[in-house]
Amino acid sequence: MPANKRPSKTKGGAGAPEGFTPQRFEKELKDLAAKAKEDTWGRHATDQVLVYVKSLVLLSLLGIYANVSQLALSPVYGSIPSSIYHSKILMVGCFVGWSGNLFLRQKLPLRTENLLPIVAIYIPFIQYFLYQFSDALGPKWGPAVTEGVTLFPLAALSAACVADYLEQAHLSMLPNFIAEAAPGIGSWGVFKLMESTVARHLGIYVGQAFIYTRLGMEILLGASYAIFSPSKFLFLVLPALFHTSFLNTHVQTSWSTAALNETMAAQNFTLLDRQESLTGYISVIESQEAGWRVLRCDHSLLGGDWVMVHGKRIPVKEPVYGVFLMLEAVRLVETEVAIADKDAQALNIGLGIGTTPTAFVEHGINTTVVEIDPVVHEFAVKYFGHKENNPPVLQDAVSYTAELAKAAPESYDYIVHDVFTGGAEPVDLFTLEFLQGLNALLKPEGVIAINYAGDFQLPAPRVVIRTILQIFPTCRIFREAAPDETRAKEDGQDFINTVIFCRKTEKPLTFRPAIEADYLGTQGRRAFLEPKHEVDVEELLAVDEEWGIMRKNETDKLTQWHVTSALGHWDIMRIVVPSKIWEMW
Repeated sequence: MPANKRPSKTKGGAGAPEGFTPQRFEKELKDLAAKAKEDTWGRHATDQVLVYVKSLVLLSLLGIYANVSQLALSPVYGSIPSSIYHSKILMVGCFVGWSGNLFLRQKLPLRTENLLPIVAIYIPFIQYFLYQFSDALGPKWGPAVTEGVTLFPLAALSAACVADYLEQAHLSMLPNFIAEAAPGIGSWGVFKLMESTVARHLGIYVGQAFIYTRLGMEILLGASYAIFSPSKFLFLVLPALFHTSFLNTHVQTSWSTAALNETMAAQNFTLLDRQESLTGYISVIESQEAGWRVLRCDHSLLGGDWVMVHGKRIPVKEPVYGVFLMLEAVRLVETEVAIADKDAQALNIGLGIGTTPTAFVEHGINTTVVEIDPVVHEFAVKYFGHKENNPPVLQDAVSYTAELAKAAPESYDYIVHDVFTGGAEPVDLFTLEFLQGLNALLKPEGVIAINYAGDFQLPAPRVVIRTILQIFPTCRIFREAAPDETRAKEDGQDFINTVIFCRKTEKPLTFRPAIEADYLGTQGRRAFLEPKHEVDVEELLAVDEEWGIMRKNETDKLTQWHVTSALGHWDIMRIVVPSKIWEMW
C-alpha cells in the first residue's frame, strides 16, 4: 500500500462508510416510510376525488339530457303529454342501473361506461324514426315509448356507472346504515338538483346558437359522453353520426331546411322559416292546397291567415281563426261616453300572429303589445304583416303588468288577454292577483276581453271564470262555435275557444252593431266580429263550486287538469294539420 494511502477512520467500525451511524440509518428508514405513507395518502385522496368528480359529471350530463329529451319531444307531442311518464322513466331507469350494476358489469359485452357515448349518440337517430309512428302511438304513449328506448337506457347505464364508481368510495367513518344509503340517496339528490337547475335556466338560451337548439344540444351531449369515455368501440356510432349530420331534417341548418322543404312539398306544404326559442319550436308553414299560412309553437298553432284562393295570392289578410276576430269586439262594447278610436289606449297581452293588435292599429288605436317570446314577435311582423304604433314589450307579462299597475293605473280603455299554447293556459296569467293588476290598469269605463281555450267538461274553465268574476262584476262569455253535445259525449271532451268580455262597473255589457269600417275589408270579420253563441254563466257555474277561485299560490287547481286538456288539444291539432307535418317539424 502506498505510504500516502491510509485506511479511513470511521465511527462505525472497519469498512463502514464515513459518517454512517445506526441513528442515521434509522432516520433514513423513517423518512422513506413517511414518504411512502405520504404517497399512499396522496394517491388515495386523488382516487377518492376522481370517484366523486366522475360521478358528478355523469349525474350532471344525465340531468341536462333529461331536459333536452323533453325539448326534443315537444314539437311532436307537446310539452305536457311528453312529461306524463318522463319522471317515472327516469326513476325506474336509475333504479335498474343502480341496483343492477353488478349484473350489467358482468353481462354486457362492453364496459358500462363505454356504452354510454354509444347510447347518447344514437338518441337523435332513434327519435327521428320513432316520431314517424306518433299517430299510431298517440300523445300519451308516444313520448313514453320514445324515452323508454332512449332516455331509459341512458339513465340505467349512468346510474350503473355511478354505482360502480362509488363502490370505491371510502365511507368507513360513517355509521353503517348511513354509509350504505348515502351513495344512492346522494346520487339521486345530485341528479334531481341538476335536472331542476337546468330546467330553470335552459329556456333563457334556447335558440341563441346552434349548440342551444334541440339537436345541437343532443350532439354536444353525445360528444361530451364520448370525451368522458373514449374507446375503440366508438366506431359503432358512425351510422348515427352520418344520419344526424346529413339526413336528420330536425337539425337547424340551411341545407337540412332545404331538404325538409323537399319532403314537405310532397304534402303540399312549405316551411317558410323556423327557429327555436324560449317558448318552444317556432315555425311558419304554408299549405299550398288549403291556401293558409300558420304560426306554430311546438304542437300548437298561434294563429294563421288565408293567403291564397284557387292558387292565387289575395291582397287582404283574412285571419283563419274566428276567435281572434271576436276579440276585436272589445271596441264594440257600449259605454256611457263613446270612445273614439283615435283617443283610445289598448294593451294586448300575448301576440300570436298579431291579428287583434294589428286591427287596433289600423283603426287608429294607440296599442301596446306585451309578448314574452321575441321570435314570435319577429315572425308575426315578417310573415303575417303585424303592425305597431308602439315598440313591443318583450317581457314576462306577470312582472311587467304588476309594475305598470303601480306606475300608471287606469291607463287603458281596452285590454286584450290572449295567451295560450299546447293545450293549457299559462296558469300565472289567470290568477286572482294577475287579473287584479289588469283591473287596476283599466280606465273606469274600460273593457277587457279574455281569450280562454279549454275543455268545458272539466272544472278548469269554471275555476278561471269564477276567478275573473271575483274581479270584474259584469261579464259575458261567448264560444267560438256552438256546442255539439252529441260529439262532446262521443269524444268525452268539449275543447273550445271562448272570449270573456268584462267591465269594471256593474253596468250592463252590450255591443253596438258593427259597421262597414269595423270589418277592415275582410269577410272573416263579417262572419266572426260580432260575438255569438253566448254561454249561460249561471248554468255553467252551477256545479263544482268547491273548486273556488285561483290565487297565485293555488295554481295546482288548473295544472291537475292540464294533461286531459292537452291530450284533447293534441287530437284537434292533428285534424287541422297533417301528422306528417308535425312529425317532420
